[in-house]
Amino acid sequence: MAAEQKKGRRTRLDDIAARCGVSISTVSRALAGEKGVRPEIRKLVLETASAVSYALPASVAGKKVMLVASGAAMIDYVRNQFTLYVLEGLNARAAALGIEMAMRPVADKTDEARVIAEMRDDASFGGMLILTVDEEDMLAAAAGLGKPVVLVNTDDPYMRLSSVTPCNRSAAFIAAERLIKAGHERILFMLRPGRRTIERRLEGWRDALLHHGLQADAELVLEVDDWLPELGAEAVTRLVRDKGLSFTAILTAGDSLANGAVHGLQAMGYAVPQDVSVMGIDDLPQSAFLNPPLSTVHIPMRELGATALDLLRDMMLGLAAPRRRVELACHLVERGSVATVSHPQELAPQS
Repeated sequence: MAAEQKKGRRTRLDDIAARCGVSISTVSRALAGEKGVRPEIRKLVLETASAVSYALPASVAGKKVMLVASGAAMIDYVRNQFTLYVLEGLNARAAALGIEMAMRPVADKTDEARVIAEMRDDASFGGMLILTVDEEDMLAAAAGLGKPVVLVNTDDPYMRLSSVTPCNRSAAFIAAERLIKAGHERILFMLRPGRRTIERRLEGWRDALLHHGLQADAELVLEVDDWLPELGAEAVTRLVRDKGLSFTAILTAGDSLANGAVHGLQAMGYAVPQDVSVMGIDDLPQSAFLNPPLSTVHIPMRELGATALDLLRDMMLGLAAPRRRVELACHLVERGSVATVSHPQELAPQS
């Protein structure tokens, strides 16, 4: 077995050496961080090793990565599975690279101070991933650690920290444009405000309407206090009962609210998509099993985690500078909750 493992390792070194046009000994010394390798050769070897998922040098592989997850992320883990799939992608990548992960949940400022102190004082931690945390105090403290830090599913307005997110603004733009091209002019946008990532989705909805010469009226923005489907249903029901059905489509900032919107409309006797089209953003697995199946925008959840760890690893190797924002592409998923409007017009309120 030991001979097989050694042969496998040698084969990978051969591959990297061939790709880089250098000797195996040069590859070995570059990966180990030894002296005597020109900086440009070391950079080429490390980038090539990263591209073929070669296990990290012992000097980096022996370092742990701290994953700091907000209370919001943990709540989502239980409810909607977005966080679950991000963590799946992250853990699978960590296993492939031989990186040990250590999770630290944070619920308040005391927790934040504790994990920052642990990260600063514990030399066994080589880098930190921060999942779904927007608080400025935490971001500022992380930026001052002097160790590699990557934000996941959030970003730093001051660009002190690198980040990996979905293309939230583009995701909402392509969703809204899909509805516009189906003839919808009055498109309600429902969201739970508060996070920068969600504000970007609101901006994408607004961008699409204005791009097509439509009004992005404030009355078409419907806010809720949480992501629970029942709150989405209640909000839509209350709006229609108070002001009538003054829209032909609903775009929500997350699939869970789209689920609620569908149920709320159906409970009032409206058919989806015949009377009102509904589209979500996220492409959670359960969305395919709604009645009708939900049209949505796919967010690459697993890839968020894997990409964030790749970026952090590059930073730990000294490859990733300056700080950067990485946005992953999203795409439409057509199912059964969007219909074409031949002659869009404002619908009369229910009596």
